[in-house]
Amino acid sequence: MGEFELIQRCFAEAGRKRTDVAIGIGDDGAVLQVREGCDLVITTDSMVEGIHFFPDVDPRSLGHKLVAVNVSDLAAMGAEPCWLSLALTLPKVDEAWLTAFAEGLSETADYYNCQLIGGDTTRGPLSLTMIAKGVVPKGKAITRAGAQNGDYLYVTGTLGDAALGLQLVQNKVEISKKHRAHILQRFHYPTARVALGQALRNIASSAMDVSDGLAGDLLHILRRSKVGVVVDVNKLPMSQALKDSCDAEQALKYALSGGEDYELLFTVPENRRGSLEVLLSPYGVPVTCIGRITGAVGKLEFKQGEQPFVYQHQGFEHF
Repeated sequence: MGEFELIQRCFAEAGRKRTDVAIGIGDDGAVLQVREGCDLVITTDSMVEGIHFFPDVDPRSLGHKLVAVNVSDLAAMGAEPCWLSLALTLPKVDEAWLTAFAEGLSETADYYNCQLIGGDTTRGPLSLTMIAKGVVPKGKAITRAGAQNGDYLYVTGTLGDAALGLQLVQNKVEISKKHRAHILQRFHYPTARVALGQALRNIASSAMDVSDGLAGDLLHILRRSKVGVVVDVNKLPMSQALKDSCDAEQALKYALSGGEDYELLFTVPENRRGSLEVLLSPYGVPVTCIGRITGAVGKLEFKQGEQPFVYQHQGFEHF
């Protein structure tokens, strides 16, 4: 199967058909109609075999994950996901693999109301790069730079499940049948908190998604906002599956630095805390206050209740 037949067969119809795509796949470039009064938000994420996924991964789950992790970045900025571009490097043409991958990608793009509008294919070691574009009302994008001394630090959902899932697929741990499905789902099929991210536009002072581990990702907000933070590790939200599957110390390590949770980490000024629960309650996603921003620039402190908690590892590093 040649390059153009490959594109046509697997990707030409990927995702929801959007009325704001004037020209999509099939030309030298896509033509998009960006809504008046909106800013364009663009993010890029790459996944490389052997680094981000294993050779025997289910290609359908890989298609899902590629979309979800990109859309998660848009969610963290309060943006509405709209359009996707895909750069696909393949060692060979495997029709069964490509079909399953494209199905996972298309289903997930459709779920988030996105359309695949173009990209590129080439030969080489298996790697996947996606560019996701979204829109946000002008001036309303949430950044990492707005946290202020005294703000409260929140996280959505639960932390650590994906890290445990990675250990499970590597056969490094055993998990009871009761919890295996949940843990594997969290690892292979992450959920981007899109609706909740949009609801935070007028509440959060800063935000990002948790991709490389809470401890490491928090440093990005501290550096960009020029603040510090104190996190109470007793308040970190963990699923019952995680707590039942390992001891308390290991569960805490997974929650602090495991990565790939794709939950939203955000700060809220004290005068907006009252609005938070009311505005977020319709989304059915738990939100937990885990700490507070301080004026100690760049200082990441942990406590356990009222006692200091020493923790060194700070998440995944690419280099």
